[in-house]
Amino acid sequence: MNVKIRSLLILIAALLSVVITASLGRWQLSRAAEKESLQASISAKAQMPVLYNQALEQVVQPESLVHQPAVLVGQWRAEATVYLDNRQLNGKVGFFVFTPLQLENSKLLVWVQRGWVPRNFINREQIPSIETVQGKVQITGRIAPPPSKLYEPGSAVTGFIRQNLELDSLQLQGNERVYLAILQQQGDPSEGMLRDWTPINFGVQKHYGYAAQWFGLCALIVVLFVWFQIIKPLYNRNQKVFSHVQ
Repeated sequence: MNVKIRSLLILIAALLSVVITASLGRWQLSRAAEKESLQASISAKAQMPVLYNQALEQVVQPESLVHQPAVLVGQWRAEATVYLDNRQLNGKVGFFVFTPLQLENSKLLVWVQRGWVPRNFINREQIPSIETVQGKVQITGRIAPPPSKLYEPGSAVTGFIRQNLELDSLQLQGNERVYLAILQQQGDPSEGMLRDWTPINFGVQKHYGYAAQWFGLCALIVVLFVWFQIIKPLYNRNQKVFSHVQ
């Protein structure tokens, strides 16, 4: 192959590699910036005034309140308690316990993620023993999106133990209205449940790490190209000239 054509192909390959790796590095930085912005938004919402019963009833779009603190007063609908299976807390598998709370003097039902309980691995159908206070209760927590969906082969299970929670299909008997967001209850362990919720981790540092790798590879390509295509040939040419002069 002609030396000039070979050098041109190497130059094109090097330029493409530099453009691609630099673009990937910038994309990782943009992803990190997006997640930092989202994290800042969540932190700002957590500092907003506490929501009470009336505020929830007046809001048309529940998703606009997600991550805000809330204190709700009402009565448990214990008969409708649901146990979401295969949910982890601190690396252990168990159930997330959900019970609808009927707000005081209202037809609005808010599903509350009350806590986590371990499961019985010998009898997988056994429902954990928890306590549910009768009468009026006051629950402190934060408005949260519905729990993540897990793969569920076949038709959805509708018993006490379930894989997923479909809020819009959980209408109870009567003319109640189901709120399309949940309240994640916070506080110390009680009623047989743990509430050591893991903070949301957006993995921002991971994107910075990937960006550093891509920019490092980009710099390496530039250094190798300059060394093998410019400095080394120039050095060899000077050596030949020096030898010829001698």
